[in-house]
Order: sequence, then structure tokens, then C-alpha cells
Amino acid sequence: MNRTNGGGMRRATGGVNLLALRSHNTALVLDLLRTAGPEGISRLELAERTGLTPQAVSKITARLREDGLAAEAGRRASTGGKPRTVLRLVPEAGHAVGVHLDRDELRAVLTDLDGTVVAQRRAPLDLGAGAEAVLARVAGVVGALGDGAAARVRSPLGVGVVLPGPLDHERGVLHRVTGFPEWDGFPLRDALAERLGSVPVVVDKDTNAAALGLAVGGEGGSFAYLHLGTGLGAGLVIGGSVHRGPRTGAGEFGHQVVQLDGPPCGCGDRGCVEALCLGAVERGDTQEAARVLGVGAANLVGLLDIDRVLLGGRTVEADPEAFVRGVRAVLDARARRTGDAPVPVRVASGGGHGVAEGAAQLVLAPVFGRGEG
Repeated sequence: MNRTNGGGMRRATGGVNLLALRSHNTALVLDLLRTAGPEGISRLELAERTGLTPQAVSKITARLREDGLAAEAGRRASTGGKPRTVLRLVPEAGHAVGVHLDRDELRAVLTDLDGTVVAQRRAPLDLGAGAEAVLARVAGVVGALGDGAAARVRSPLGVGVVLPGPLDHERGVLHRVTGFPEWDGFPLRDALAERLGSVPVVVDKDTNAAALGLAVGGEGGSFAYLHLGTGLGAGLVIGGSVHRGPRTGAGEFGHQVVQLDGPPCGCGDRGCVEALCLGAVERGDTQEAARVLGVGAANLVGLLDIDRVLLGGRTVEADPEAFVRGVRAVLDARARRTGDAPVPVRVASGGGHGVAEGAAQLVLAPVFGRGEG
């Protein structure tokens, strides 16, 4: 999926810096080169749009060209004097790997700097098989993606690894993943970085990564991405930025209690949205599962006043129309009661590999001064 429109994300000065391009100004220039596409952009336009001096832009673009990240895209007529040389990003100059670890499968993508997927893998996975087995599987898949003949990638800029939470995004340490208490306290980022050698690793929740990918891909404003697969979680984008919370605890959407003394949930509580929703799915009652998901979504809308709700995950993909219809019915009923405008509901773009693509954006977005890795 080509993600050239980064208008949805607020610019950020922090984050992982995987190209040793620690200059915020360089990130601004790179982002404009990316959004300009193959037609390119002139140095004068870069100066006008970034507020940098022409001399500063010339120095930055000269370094980018020397590093192979930018190239000439031709010449463009000017209002006076000689035609202007326009520059473009060289997408194939760098690649990132995104890995989505679910409870029972692994999906991975290799993307270029533009976010375009150039290779992908899907394999079974047992998250309960232990750290050594999971790390070996991830390392094998990352190596296979980089060695692919079509990709011709020596080494990726970094690897974004995402999985169900809760976890500590800053330190890359897992907490008690629902159903897999043995992962509690495991330093996944550092362990995988050691396994991969010199390749940097970023770890985040799967739903946060998906939300980041959607925002970088052009979803503006504030929205919730609800992911229903083997579990249920949410990625929140508030005012253009992924909201993780100070402990990466935001988005544990599936564990809001909506039925006191309801069925037990893997988190240890009872009557959680996740337990009720997955229970309905197991019974084959998609209509009830969608209704329960809608109840949870309505709580979220009432709490955060978001612009839209996006649905994804394997269970939603199996019957997307039913889930959109069911969630929309609950939200529309809420809007009639409150007198508010109905909140739109639709399936998120990206398909089955959308979360893995978002994981790759954990690596790429900070390079372009967008998002936070």
C-alpha cells in the first residue's frame, strides 16, 4: 500500500532515528520529497514550505543526494531565469520490516521508504511456545524478507514488532499479555535486537501500530481503530497523534466491563467486551458480536468524542458488512438519543497486512518527522 499522504499526523521532533538524520529540518525536507511523489519538488519550493533558507535546503538536499536518498526528477519551468531542478525521494534507498505477532500467526511485510510493500510473509505461530521459539521465528522471517530476490535488501533500517498488549512501548518490555502470563516482564525489544545484530527494533501494541499506519496514510482528525481477531483492542488517534498514555496503557478497549458478573475473561475480570464479543463469535452469532462491539464503541465515542470508528482484524474481515452494520446501528441509536450527529463507521484500509504495515511505520514515520516511533 503506497502511503505518500502523511497529512494525518502531527509533526514530531522525537522518536527513533534510524538513518542517523537527527535534524528536524532534514526530516521536514524528506517528508516534502515523499509527499511530492515522482514528479518531485524544487529546492525553492522546499525552502518556501519549510521556512528554511535556500542555503540550508541546498546543504540538506546535497547530503540526501550523496546518501542516495534523493535524486533529480527533471527540470521545471520557472517564472524567470533558468529552469529549476526538481528533486524526488528514492524509495528503494531504504526499507523497513513490520512484524505482527498474533496469538496464533505471524504476518510480516517489507516496505520501502514510501511505505509500499515489496515483500510479505505469513506463517503460523504459537505465542505460548516460549520466547526462544518466537524469537527464532521472527528472526527467520526478517531474514527471509531481506534475502528475497525481489527486494534486494542488504539490511533493513529497522524492525517494528507489534503484538497484543499490555506492554511498555518506551522500554520494549511486555506485561501480562492476556492468556500468556509467561511473557510478563520479558524485554522483547532488547532480546530481538540482540538476535538480529545491528538492526534497531521498535516494539508497540498491534492496535497502536495499525492506528499509526492509518494516520500516516491520510486518516485525519481523531478516530478509534477497533481490532477484533483472537482478541479485542483499540488504537486511538487524538488530534492527529497516536494516544498511548504515559504507561502505554491506552486502548485496552476489550477489557471494559459492560456486564457485571458476566462470563469470565482471560484478563481475570468478568463481563468484559472482549469475552462477550468472542463468546458470540464462537457461537456463530455475528449479529450479537457486532452489537456488543457497538456497545463498546458507543462508550468510546461518548468518552472521547471521536470523528469516526474504523474496524479491522481477522474476525471483522470474515464478515465486514455485518460488523459495520451492527456497530453503526448502535452508534446511530446513541446519536438519536443524544441529538448528536452519527459517528461514521467503516472497515479500515490495509486489509490483512494493515497491522504489519503499521509496524513498519513505527520505523519509517519518525524518519519523516511524522508520528512517534
